Amino acid sequence: MLNAYPQATIATKMLDPVSAANSAAATSGWIDVRNREGTLELTNQVGAMTGSITWTIEDATDGSGTGAAGITPNEGAYAAGAANQIQKRTLPVRATRGFIRCVGTIVTGPSLVAVSFRAHPKNT
Repeated sequence: MLNAYPQATIATKMLDPVSAANSAAATSGWIDVRNREGTLELTNQVGAMTGSITWTIEDATDGSGTGAAGITPNEGAYAAGAANQIQKRTLPVRATRGFIRCVGTIVTGPSLVAVSFRAHPKNT
């Protein structure tokens, strides 16, 4: 049932709200999504900023980033991030190799940013 979607998903933070002065500070750690199924819904938030940020999603085969590579969301690449903006992207869990992270490439910082995702827990 479509109305039950928010109740049936688990929200996971990828990047705590942070004032990121560089790309390293705007990049999440590797998140294990092997215990999820269906579609991942990523939400990227940008608050006040002095420059710009470009978001990308990467996947890997383990939590240390082995074989890291960019992965294209269903909606295509993110638009260049502007101040006070939310962008949503979706990605089938099966299209990943088990681990994902979000990379925020900061052109000029700082940027206030946060990233989270929602997905269904795997039915075991």
